[in-house]
Amino acid sequence: MKNKIALITGATSGIGRATAKVFANNNIDLILCGRRTDRLENLRLELSTFVKVHILQFDIRDKDTVLEAIKTLPEEFKKINILINNAGNAHGLSPIDKGDIDDWDAMMDINVKGLLYVSKAVIPGMVQQKSGHIINIGSTAGKEVYPGGNVYCASKHAVDAINQGMRIDLHAHGIRVGAVNPGLVETEFSKVRFKGDTDRANAVYQGFTPLTPEDIAEIIYFTISRPPHVNIADLIVMPTDQATSTIVNKN
Repeated sequence: MKNKIALITGATSGIGRATAKVFANNNIDLILCGRRTDRLENLRLELSTFVKVHILQFDIRDKDTVLEAIKTLPEEFKKINILINNAGNAHGLSPIDKGDIDDWDAMMDINVKGLLYVSKAVIPGMVQQKSGHIINIGSTAGKEVYPGGNVYCASKHAVDAINQGMRIDLHAHGIRVGAVNPGLVETEFSKVRFKGDTDRANAVYQGFTPLTPEDIAEIIYFTISRPPHVNIADLIVMPTDQATSTIVNKN
């Protein structure tokens, strides 16, 4: 993995942050992307001891800013070998007749369009170098639909379709494409979904042992560290206590 460069979106928390740390521990240089400059700076300072780190601050929903930010990469960071499309959010858990249109826009803009914007900026370089590895972070919500999940599930089903389409379109260029689809992972995800309602967010993970961001980060590293002839195309991972989005063994 030495001399490889990975770009990670949503690197300031949760799975993105954990993945950055695992990659740094395995000698992968990093381009860390996110909205929160202070968190990006702190992570850069922490990981620069181990590898080269460059940070890009942007909102993934802003197409022009995304494309421009990646164009400004210094020469030593321009050859991106690994892309981790991690940034994503859920907003609300309302039935569709009571859904908030702003929530719908946010989920489609971040989970689908943002992923496409970053991919559009990075993929041409991979095509030119005839190599690369893209991991799209999906969700079990991209494999099923649950009550109140309507638009969030739709956005993650879109990620599933984009992942498959990417793999079909890019395999001839020597680019590996795969998805990691986590179930219940204890991150800031539920706090965002429930708009800061900490009690409601914490209740999601009570009574069982959820996955941790580090669990997923280790799996992501496993997928990108396979030999060149191996592509893990689509992987679902859930806590042992979870069977589906709505069936969870709780004490």
